Amino acid sequence: MASSSSILNLNPYSSLLFNKTTVKKTIKFPSSFSLSSRKRVIFVVRAEMKKIYKGTHMREQQLTEMIEQKVSEAEQVCGEDEVSDECKVAWDEVEEVSQAKADLRLKLHQLHQDPLESFCQDNPETDECHIYED
Repeated sequence: MASSSSILNLNPYSSLLFNKTTVKKTIKFPSSFSLSSRKRVIFVVRAEMKKIYKGTHMREQQLTEMIEQKVSEAEQVCGEDEVSDECKVAWDEVEEVSQAKADLRLKLHQLHQDPLESFCQDNPETDECHIYED
């Protein structure tokens, strides 16, 4: 039986400037439950305004572009030989950049810590610390 707390973020890009979170929660019941008594999908929508620094937003965009670039490079390197060492290295690079973006999103959305927070406290006039309150 699957956990009733599995959560899938349906639109991760909507949370960049407005911190709008849309989640889909799926509950799987045992087969002993009748079909009419099963409730499978619950949508929860929560929207809140939160300041997002321009530099953080730019960093997330750069990582997204870098992932796309690394994937295309890996596809070119691998070609027909998917077991070569060069192919493995190329996909490792994709994985590393993807992990960097995942770490950034974890800090932003789950731990509610902006990596620029301490820098911007000391340097509020810098371009990276411009705050969008849209």
